[in-house]
Amino acid sequence: MTATINIGLVGYGFMGKAHSNAYRQAWPFFRPALRPVMKVICGRDEAAVKEAAGTFGWEEYETSWEKLIARPDIEVIDISSPGDTHREIAVAAAEAGKHILCEKPLANTLAEAEEMLAAVEKAGVKHLVNFNYRWVPAVRLAKKLIDEGALGQVRHWRAMYLQDWLVDPEFPLVWRLRQERAGSGALGDIAAHIVDLARFLVGEISEVVGMTETFVKERPLPDMRGKRGAVTVDDAVAFLARFENGVLGTFEATRFATGRRNYQRFEVNGSRGSLAFNFERMNELEFFSLDDPDYVQGFRTILVTEGVHDYASAWWPPGHGLGYEHPFVHAVVDFLNAIARDEMPRPSFDEGVRCQAVLEAVSTSVETRRWVAV
Repeated sequence: MTATINIGLVGYGFMGKAHSNAYRQAWPFFRPALRPVMKVICGRDEAAVKEAAGTFGWEEYETSWEKLIARPDIEVIDISSPGDTHREIAVAAAEAGKHILCEKPLANTLAEAEEMLAAVEKAGVKHLVNFNYRWVPAVRLAKKLIDEGALGQVRHWRAMYLQDWLVDPEFPLVWRLRQERAGSGALGDIAAHIVDLARFLVGEISEVVGMTETFVKERPLPDMRGKRGAVTVDDAVAFLARFENGVLGTFEATRFATGRRNYQRFEVNGSRGSLAFNFERMNELEFFSLDDPDYVQGFRTILVTEGVHDYASAWWPPGHGLGYEHPFVHAVVDFLNAIARDEMPRPSFDEGVRCQAVLEAVSTSVETRRWVAV
């Protein structure tokens, strides 16, 4: 009989919805070594979290994360709440001996991230940062090709993450636009993803130089007709990077790329080949190789839905693609299996700290207008 593990989820918004679905799908499709029990979902608004519990399939709801963590039956704390809550919840959960899955970025500052890492290491619990794009099968294939040397010596990394949900200057001043809640804007919200992918695929970043811009300085305050408040985070960021292994990198992230809903793209160029990925076509990977005969050389499009591709065999027949929600399921499955095997899942909090160090170096570079070591 498969052992079970009781989950407590903090947050019921966008990420809470994605994480809830992941726990629901993990068992029937993957049969991980531990069967997740969706025990309690937690949020401050009782009416809203009660509705979320019923909608998403949680057994109970709670309005206090402190009470949630204090429950002896809860074995995992999943943190899907805004960034300013991560440190306090994670430290308390670690001290209570709970395993932790935390949304990205790990924290709003490097100091907070380091405190979280110290807490989980002291407690000896398992910990995972949900950089969800790592679990896209096409991204896994990209890593396999790079690691096997199919690209030769890697020389270039270029990545962009473009959205447009803030183009309207009358869009309200939500929490993601307040530094005290979000830590940063496009830098922490979406550039964190392409920083993590760069580290995952290419290697550690050694130094950066960057720039940011806030295009709309004030926005309407929610539920306060006629009043406006200051936007205190960046709307867009661009930076250059040098990697420890000599690779040159370029990064761009913005929430003002009109027409781009969730356009995340990266390209890696090496001495013998290149590859490119676009999340809006997430089941595909473009690959070029100088080892092909010259009369057929060119970028080929690989449909990454075969049973031999990571995670794909648990889902649908070849050619039946996956969507945004599926990498969250893969993350949960790997997390549960790691706990069962007494192994540390990846990326753990230490990698969240390394990503945060890059983000903080970019912020320092913007402030000082110079290259900054990570």
